[in-house]
Amino acid sequence: MGRVIAAGVALGLCAVLLGSPPAIADSADSGRLELAVTLDDRPITNATVTVDPAKQLELTVTATNSGGTAVKVRSVRVSGVALALTFFAYDTTAPFEVPAHSRVTRTFVLDMADLSGQAIGLLPSTVELLDAQRGTLGEAATVADIRGSFWSVYGAFGLAMLVLTVLAWLTALLALARHRLPANRWRRGLRFLPAGFGTGLVAVVSLSVLRLVPPEPAIEIPVVLGAAVIAFLLGYLTPHPAPAPAAADVDTVRFPDATKEFNR
Repeated sequence: MGRVIAAGVALGLCAVLLGSPPAIADSADSGRLELAVTLDDRPITNATVTVDPAKQLELTVTATNSGGTAVKVRSVRVSGVALALTFFAYDTTAPFEVPAHSRVTRTFVLDMADLSGQAIGLLPSTVELLDAQRGTLGEAATVADIRGSFWSVYGAFGLAMLVLTVLAWLTALLALARHRLPANRWRRGLRFLPAGFGTGLVAVVSLSVLRLVPPEPAIEIPVVLGAAVIAFLLGYLTPHPAPAPAAADVDTVRFPDATKEFNR
């Protein structure tokens, strides 16, 4: 059971530490565009934008091409990422061309009704322009306040991590109470480590769902690693498990030989 819990928490940790950023097209081949994006006439840069899945969104993208060659855009993508996992992504095909040293503005109407079942809370989000090879020509970042369902994919992910974390703590603490932890301090620390990782992941998701702090790398990585270090130290500093009680000594009662004398 403990190995299953540790494996589940480890998967969440790998998502944080090993997730790779989206590919960006080579600027020498396809050029780079500078984007100015508004959502329902509100600039998204350095702002938190509210996204209500029940309503259509009007996305306006202004692309500026400072290069010497025209850039062909095939589609626009709106996506949200947390813990290095993409929880939603919407692509809209709308080919257009941005001539050299020019600026082009396009407006898209997005129907994001499915977003209610995909995410909830604060999520770092990006608006990207893609070329025919799905490479990124330009992007603008923001934080989306998604008014989705608590039972969305992101919410269910947080609940799953909470259950695994509680089980990890129960397993470690029961082993401590029953004096079944390893005698080696480092191994005792490692026994508590999955519970620490899980606690950090749950904290990151909870702060996001409660709309307090978005799960950006500058926040999520220190929180997860910090919780893991604290849990490891708790395990390292736990008292040495008491030795197993020795088998009770059996009292040996010796009866002296009785010599019976019979008078003849």
